[in-house]
Formats: sequence, C-alpha cells, structure tokens
Amino acid sequence: QVQLVESGGGLVQAGGSLRLSCAASGSFFSINTKAWYRQAPGKQRELVAAITSGGTTTYLDSVKGRFTISGDNAKNTVSLQMNSLKPEDTAVYYCNARVLTITWRTSDFWGQGTQVTVSS
Repeated sequence: QVQLVESGGGLVQAGGSLRLSCAASGSFFSINTKAWYRQAPGKQRELVAAITSGGTTTYLDSVKGRFTISGDNAKNTVSLQMNSLKPEDTAVYYCNARVLTITWRTSDFWGQGTQVTVSS
C-alpha cells in the first residue's frame, strides 16, 4: 500500500504565506507525477499545480506567480509554497501522486487532505 501524508495546512491572513508538504511511503518503483489539488465548498476539485519526474510543471491560472510546486524524487516528497494568499484560496488541499507500483502498473494515490483557510 502506498500512503501519502500531508502537513502544513492552517489559518493565515490574506497576503500571508503557507507551505504544504507531502511525503509518500510504501513500496513502489517510482512516482511519475506529483500534484496538489484543492476543493472548496460547492466547487469541483481542481488541479492547483503538478510536477513530473522530469521537472515539468503546470499551474492553475489563478495561482501562477503566487504558488510554487517542488519535488524531491530521492525523498519522494512534494511541496507547495503558497504566497500572497487570498480568501479565494480557502479550500481543502489534497496531495496526489501517480505511482508506478511494484505490480508494474500505474495508479493514482491521494492524501487525506489538509484545510487551508485564508481570512480577509
């Protein structure tokens, strides 16, 4: 079983910063893609940022220039640095990893979610 454990969520004032971290554990060959998703009340879950094992990144338009995703392939971790936070960033944030498992199949795994609340 592959497990993703998230940390770093909390309450922050508008304009502040927060850093989310996620660590993968278990048995697997490699992580192909790491990503952060978020889901606000009444909204669909959306991709915030993603990074491939090769270092290619993609961002949600509304967070470009404010958020930065980074990954450490050796440590099997991924982080999301969030700066200039806005109230509309309030959501539950989920870590996601697309993993090449020991059965030689690619599967998606999700963290438990961490609440990020930005006050105005």
